[in-house]
Amino acid sequence: MADTTVNTRLIAAKDTSETPLRRAARRLFRRKSAVFGLAVVTFFVALAVLAPLLSPYDPVAQSWTLVRHPPSAAHWFGTDDLGRDILVRVIYGTRASLLAGVISVGIALSIGVPLGLAAGYLGGFLDALIGRMTDAMLACPFLILAIALAAFLGPSLGNAMIAIGVTATPIIVRLTRGQVLAVKMEDYVEAARAIGNPRWRIVFVHILPNIMPALLVQATLSIAAAIIAEAALSFLGLGQQPPEPSWGSMLNSAQRFLVNAPWMAVWPGLAIFLTVLSFNLVGDGLRDALDPRETGRG
Repeated sequence: MADTTVNTRLIAAKDTSETPLRRAARRLFRRKSAVFGLAVVTFFVALAVLAPLLSPYDPVAQSWTLVRHPPSAAHWFGTDDLGRDILVRVIYGTRASLLAGVISVGIALSIGVPLGLAAGYLGGFLDALIGRMTDAMLACPFLILAIALAAFLGPSLGNAMIAIGVTATPIIVRLTRGQVLAVKMEDYVEAARAIGNPRWRIVFVHILPNIMPALLVQATLSIAAAIIAEAALSFLGLGQQPPEPSWGSMLNSAQRFLVNAPWMAVWPGLAIFLTVLSFNLVGDGLRDALDPRETGRG
């Protein structure tokens, strides 16, 4: 009993001596699944950044003498229906997928966070208006709405990112609004209001920093959803346009050769699976690491 009390006091003392950032990092790195996800995400980011240095071939160069060659020492992942090296195209396709995920979520955050802050803090007619618009967009399935917007804007990677970002905005709005409603009743917000702080200062100095953990977790999970959406749009011809490589367009080309050249579909599909799984694992790890109820358990 005495040992348990001593250990509890030591953990509490350690938690109070650490900054919140270091405490969250320590909890995150104690979760093996989150560490695995973070390692895979880092690996794919490195592939995207170092693609020109790592690629022995041109990703768009065609060779009619190498059409649908199986994996070999010269072409580790094999070649596609136009003789292009699949490994190189997977590496360069990482750029399109990660860029789409990050920029799309950035668009959603830049639109959704201000709207959610305004709806949650000001309330009234503005809250009702934003809430009805959000409900109307959420009534449509995420991917269907993204396809409709991408088709309206025109096929390109940039338009696909805009479509995905706009489609993901309602989720950010609803999350931000809910967090603001919970935080604005806290004592420190009431104290800031009582001493005469203007509304903008209360929102951006006292409320926004305290809802950032929830937004960070949602952003990480949304990147995974955005990568899937970009792959789907590219598969349908609404994302990255040929001959530029994209995992979704590679799967589109591979569907005709699943029996004769299955390696054309295996590698881009595996890349999508690993990337999405890793971002979800990191998001789950962040959610646990940033949860204040985890104090004393990390």
